[in-house]
Amino acid sequence: MVIIGLLAGYVGPKFFGQIGKSEVKVAKAQIVGFEKALDQYRLDCGHYPTTEQGLQALMVKPADEPRWAGPYLSKALPQDPWHHDYVYKAPGDHGEYDLLSYGRDGRPGGEGEDADVTNW
Repeated sequence: MVIIGLLAGYVGPKFFGQIGKSEVKVAKAQIVGFEKALDQYRLDCGHYPTTEQGLQALMVKPADEPRWAGPYLSKALPQDPWHHDYVYKAPGDHGEYDLLSYGRDGRPGGEGEDADVTNW
């Protein structure tokens, strides 16, 4: 019993640390997927969706977009791995648009798993 407890005490933190790293990798992969969908939207419509239209414009045709040829995502608009909505801003502070997850804590900034995951 003691040996199992010692093993669990040693392996547990390493295992849960790997889960956090994988969530960050999922967020980065989802952002890359959004980037590809946003680029296709721009090719069709001539511009990226506005901040007000948001990422929802990838799934539902905005009323004022006659050249929209979506949906641009094959599945429903996902949340980040921590169950928060992604933040989209166009024009962005770091490029034509900013796309980010605020990480595990859902707040700007942070370190480790709480750090923002961004497209810049």
